[in-house]
Amino acid sequence: MTLEIIQTRLHAACTAANRDPQTVTLIAVSKIQPIDRLRAVLSGGHKIYGENYVQETAQKWPDLRAEFGPVQVHMIGPLQSNKAKQAMDLFDAIHTLDRASLATKLATLAQSRGQCPDLFIQINTGSEPQKAGVLPQGADDFIATARALDLPIRGLMCIPPEDEIATPHFETLAQIAARNDLSGLSMGMSSDFESAITAGATHIRVGSAIFGARVYA
Repeated sequence: MTLEIIQTRLHAACTAANRDPQTVTLIAVSKIQPIDRLRAVLSGGHKIYGENYVQETAQKWPDLRAEFGPVQVHMIGPLQSNKAKQAMDLFDAIHTLDRASLATKLATLAQSRGQCPDLFIQINTGSEPQKAGVLPQGADDFIATARALDLPIRGLMCIPPEDEIATPHFETLAQIAARNDLSGLSMGMSSDFESAITAGATHIRVGSAIFGARVYA
């Protein structure tokens, strides 16, 4: 599949949901993808990418930005507190704020730097013990805590359980966002982004459907 096909599907999903396609940001997830595939998509003009790992991002994106000009890179993987400072330098947005200690760390860094990437709070909508994220019942309190730290909370993110229908999880995330006056909804991946758009997604994260299957070492 190609970027053009995904963009066509995105537009069709927006039309079906009576939404403006400009309200949906396509994040091309480039983690663990060969540089030649990434260069091909960059050459096509796409400007927004997603990465999971701070170290990988630091190794490849400074050179790619120098080569292709300004692009946005979003952190969509778990962020360790000891890598928060480096992440602040590398990413335009962080979608995985998931605990009080990380919020405090980011707030301290933001105050010292005078700026902060846009932040999304990860909600563990499936209450999966092995998965990061704030539990739904604690979401309102955590959002209030993050706001009290003067963090730029733009929205919420979720990754539904693999063995469940995704739509109820997207709807849960949208409900939490609505009652907390948050407009950003980072949800939907290669297999389910159309249903995420129907549920109100503002950011969808699509990787393998654009770049091809990842090859892990």
